[in-house]
Amino acid sequence: MSTPPIAPGATIGIIGGGQLGRMIAVAAAQYGLKAHIYCPDPDSPAFEVAGRRTVAAYDDAAALQAFVESVDVVTYEFENIPSRTAEILAAHRPLHPSASALATTQDRLTEKSFVAGLGIPVAPFQAVDDAAGLAEAVREIGLPAVLKTRRFGYDGKGQVMLRDAGFDPAAVMASLNGQPCILEGFVPFEAEVSVVAARNAEGRFSAYDPCANEHRHHILARTVVPAPGMTPETAAEAVAIARTIAEALGYVGVLAVEMFLVRGADGRAGVVVNEIAPRVHNSGHWTIEGAETSQFAQHVRAICGWPLGSAALTGRSVEMLNLIGDQADDWTRILAEPGSHLHLYGKGAARPGRKMGHLTRVAAGA
Repeated sequence: MSTPPIAPGATIGIIGGGQLGRMIAVAAAQYGLKAHIYCPDPDSPAFEVAGRRTVAAYDDAAALQAFVESVDVVTYEFENIPSRTAEILAAHRPLHPSASALATTQDRLTEKSFVAGLGIPVAPFQAVDDAAGLAEAVREIGLPAVLKTRRFGYDGKGQVMLRDAGFDPAAVMASLNGQPCILEGFVPFEAEVSVVAARNAEGRFSAYDPCANEHRHHILARTVVPAPGMTPETAAEAVAIARTIAEALGYVGVLAVEMFLVRGADGRAGVVVNEIAPRVHNSGHWTIEGAETSQFAQHVRAICGWPLGSAALTGRSVEMLNLIGDQADDWTRILAEPGSHLHLYGKGAARPGRKMGHLTRVAAGA
């Protein structure tokens, strides 16, 4: 028996109070839904747009219990929440994406093994627990390669690029605080691309056009859609991979599958999966103006058991630029630029490397 949809007037509980939670709450409000944000940071930007807030640690069982009893469905804006937190929430209300999907994608080794087990191309990889294990993994995989912590890394944090054999395995492991790691072989790619897609509990699936992503200092700087140089056949392959992953996870909500666009010895283009983000994603921010249904509205629809919206482009192409650090200080020029759509996240100090907002440009025409 299918679960009745969450009706307008209900409350969505959002774990995490950053810009993603903020934009989910805004999308929910457009559908007549309320938002209750749970985050330990009292200065969280999502608090400014939500009707209720809980400021408490993610492992505060009493606070979690009170929070979950005040909402009708729970989601999260980042994946690094404790597994016990997910268990407490899921025991009382629908949690989307599920605790099992969260567990699979929280650990890079578990995630890579899961994707490879579906027959989907990934970079060669091997678990690394200590200096001896790192030396052995390098012998097996070769160089260049990337050593990543299995958990909690993002925006280039928690990883080290290994290019030649002159490195000290013990020193490299110490630089990552001796955490359990995974070594991944370097993939020679033509572009970094991602597929942002949604699936609901009935198994309905909808994907946006694959987009190309440019990173600077390990932080997403620019997204362009449709992805330049990506043939319709390769784009369809990328979307099919995202669908296979979503279905295998029993996923409900929006996810992003980050991939490398590669070219084989025969000249044929293809994709290799890099990572899964079990949430709305920075490379999908362009959808607010650039698609008929934004990724945030789509996520709300999916977790509430509503029909998914159209993922069609509203223009010929779309460009999204992240505003990092003091780039957001240029807001007057951006506002004066015809066709630019400015989004600022309501954060305080514009520190280097901090995502302060983004702007989107939609090129008119079919």
